[in-house]
Amino acid sequence: MQQGAIGVFDSGVGGLTVVRALRALLPHETILYLGDTARVPYGTRSGDTVRRYSLEALRFLEVASRELDLRKRQASQPPEQSPPLPLKMVIIACNTATAYALSALRERCSIPVIGVIRSAVWKAMQLSKSRRVGIIGTAGTVRSGAYQSSIRSADPSAVVLAKACPLLVPLVEEGWLDHPVTDLTLATYLAEYKESSIDTLILGCTHYPLLRGAVDRYFGQSVALVDPSESVSQEATLLLQKRGWLASEGQEGELICFVTDTPHRFQQVAHRFLGGAPQRVEQVDLSQYVRGIGAQEANDHRI
Repeated sequence: MQQGAIGVFDSGVGGLTVVRALRALLPHETILYLGDTARVPYGTRSGDTVRRYSLEALRFLEVASRELDLRKRQASQPPEQSPPLPLKMVIIACNTATAYALSALRERCSIPVIGVIRSAVWKAMQLSKSRRVGIIGTAGTVRSGAYQSSIRSADPSAVVLAKACPLLVPLVEEGWLDHPVTDLTLATYLAEYKESSIDTLILGCTHYPLLRGAVDRYFGQSVALVDPSESVSQEATLLLQKRGWLASEGQEGELICFVTDTPHRFQQVAHRFLGGAPQRVEQVDLSQYVRGIGAQEANDHRI
C-alpha cells in the first residue's frame, strides 16, 4: 500500500486546508481531492443527504484512484500488468460530513476512513485547563452535536458551547481575512464565548483556520485555537507510519483536484487555502459513478 493514493473530500474548497497540512507532513504522497462544488454547502443539508453525498464521493475516489493508476501503468514501457492500486486511506475533510457520514463510510470500505472531529477533540482536551471549550462551525455541524457529545464523552464535566457561524465562509472565500467587516462579524459571534471565559476554541469548519489571526486578535491570544486540519493530518501520518504505508522518499508527491462544477471559481479561491494555485483541476460528474458506469468508459475525457 505504499504506492496507493490518499483520497480527501469536502463539499467545496475548504477541505484544501487539510490538503495543505497533509502535504506539509507527507510530501511524497499522492493526494486525490474531491470538492463537491455543485452541491456546496453540506452544512445546510439533512443528515441523510450528507450521508448520500459522502458515499458518492467515496465511490468516485475509489474508481478514480484505480483509473489514474491504470493509466500510469499503461503509459510505462513496458506496460505494467499488475492490478491498479486502490486508495490506501480516505479523509473526510468536512466537519458536517464527518458528523453524519463517518460510520457509513467505514462500513462501506475496508481501508481506513478518518474524519476531522475525533483528533480535534483529543487536541482540545489536551489544551484546555478550565474544561470550558467553545466550538464554531456550520449549522449542520453544530446541529449534529458530534463535537459536543465527543467532548462530553472525553470529560463529562466539560462545559461545551457551540455556535453556528454561517457568515464566516463567504468572508473567507472573498479573501476578507483582515477586514473590518470580518472583525465585526467575529466579535458578534464570539462575544458570548469571551463572557463565558472559554480557554479553548475548536475551529469546526475547514474554512476557519484562515481566520486564525483574526480570532487571535479578538481574544488577545488568550484562547487556545484547535485547527482540525492540523490534527487530522497528524492522525493520518501516525496511522500510515504504524501500518508501514508511508510513500517512499523517492516518490514524487502529486495533488490532483476534482470538482463537480466548473473549475473556474475553485481555481480562483484555492490558492488562499493551498498557499499556491493547484496544478491540476478536473471537472467530473458523480452521477456516472453512482450508476456504476466505469471510469474508463464515462470519464476518459476528464480524468
